[in-house]
Amino acid sequence: MRHRKKTIKLGRSSSHREAMLANMVCSLINEKRITTTLPKARAVRPLAEKMVTLGKRGDLHSRRLAISRLKSKNAVHTLFASIAPAFSEREGGYTRILKLGTRPSDASEMAILEWVDVIDEPVEATAAE
Repeated sequence: MRHRKKTIKLGRSSSHREAMLANMVCSLINEKRITTTLPKARAVRPLAEKMVTLGKRGDLHSRRLAISRLKSKNAVHTLFASIAPAFSEREGGYTRILKLGTRPSDASEMAILEWVDVIDEPVEATAAE
C-alpha cells in the first residue's frame, strides 16, 4: 500500500529526480514561468514554494540550505533579492499551474508553472522575440 508516501517518482532514480527538480526550480526562478508536463509541474511546486519560504526568512542559514538544494548560487541570489521580497506579504500559494492541454506527439498533459505576483515583462514581448 502507498499510504503516506508522497514522493512522485516520475520514472526516474532518486538522484536524477532531485537534480531535475532542482534544475526546474532554478529555471522557474530565472525565467519566471516554465512550460512542462503536468506531473512534473505538480512535483516542482512544493519545492519552489519551500525555496520562497527560505528566501523570506533571509538569514545565512536559509541561504545555505537553498544553495545546497538548488546547486546554483545565481538562482539563489535572484530568489533572495527579487522573488522572496515580492511575496513578503503573502502567506503561501506563491505559484500557479495553468493547464495547456495535451502535447501532440505523445498526448501528455502540458502545463505552465509560474509565480503568482511577480511581474517581470509582458508575455507577448517574449513570444515575439
